[in-house]
Amino acid sequence: MAKGTPGISAAGKDTISMHLVREALEQCGAAGREAFSGLGLELATLGDEHARMPARTYGRLWRELSKALDDEFFGMSARPLRSGSFALLCEISRTQPTVGAAVEIALRFLALMLGDFHAQLIRQQTLAEIVMQDESPEPRRAFACFTYWMIVHGLICWLAGRRVPILAIELRGPAPEYIDDYQVMFSRNLRFGQRHSRLVLAAEHLDIPIRRSAAELKQFLAQAPTNILIRYRDPQSLGGRVRQLLREVPGAQWPQIEGLAAHFATSTSTLRRRLAEEGCNFQSLKDSVRREQAIVWLAEASMSLEDIAGRLGFADSSSFYKAFRKWTGASPGHYRGLMSGNGGSDSPSSASESSSTSLTREEGSNCVALLPSNDPA
Repeated sequence: MAKGTPGISAAGKDTISMHLVREALEQCGAAGREAFSGLGLELATLGDEHARMPARTYGRLWRELSKALDDEFFGMSARPLRSGSFALLCEISRTQPTVGAAVEIALRFLALMLGDFHAQLIRQQTLAEIVMQDESPEPRRAFACFTYWMIVHGLICWLAGRRVPILAIELRGPAPEYIDDYQVMFSRNLRFGQRHSRLVLAAEHLDIPIRRSAAELKQFLAQAPTNILIRYRDPQSLGGRVRQLLREVPGAQWPQIEGLAAHFATSTSTLRRRLAEEGCNFQSLKDSVRREQAIVWLAEASMSLEDIAGRLGFADSSSFYKAFRKWTGASPGHYRGLMSGNGGSDSPSSASESSSTSLTREEGSNCVALLPSNDPA
């Protein structure tokens, strides 16, 4: 890698892999190379497998490509998404009463503008899915689908005024060569080679009322598209490293916070303070990893709820049931049914159903709220 190249780094906070930069330029031709060079970047760095571009530089590149092509969608659709389309989409969406109503309008708008990207919002009890209507013989490029989801999900988060967690994304096509950044930006629960391409989230977010002013829209657009690229955690942060450590250890063997502090060669108080500076805490990180792993394992029909509860460190399946309802707004059985394609049928015990709680999250934070005290620490 060419060290010292402006706008290029080996790693760091809020960066984009050069893999995705190459994907963005793939259908842009000479205009793409000119826009890349116009930002003071060396074309040679495009071939560096380890180089990363700051998200703000990637945002500038997106803007420059939009101007050069008069297309905000990298030339990947039947019709170009003309410059100014995203701004108009936000303006129209913010006048809707709820996030759900805005999503319906946004999907219709994008279908009209792009020509070959049609999607439908389907609400099934506590879960909602945005399903792409794509019957073409060849599945779409993963990058095109993720760019579409980035626009839609970024709009949803801004309208809701909070980070709306994605429970899962499924794509018809095969997994791309590089998926690391997609797992950080969207969800670790990415599935490929599926019957449909869809994004799944908790349906309760659709009911959030929209209260966005013209001034807030102006500020949002002034920072776009960078602001929809960096609304995720930095994997190199302390919180990211704690998450990675927890993923590598069975839930029943997770350390107490004192042991975690010793692992990172710091004091317990310093660990708590540094996590707080990143907007989370040890408990919320454990909840986040448990939720992430539960969602992945529920897609495996061979694993029973008891098996999943045990692997996550819960005392029994009832505790896992209540925690999953708190994390996602859906019961484990309903979520498993939806992901298996049978409509999300679920028959929980009456005791578990009556003790379920609604989804709660910290306003303005990516951390999920704490579990009840009777759940495993």
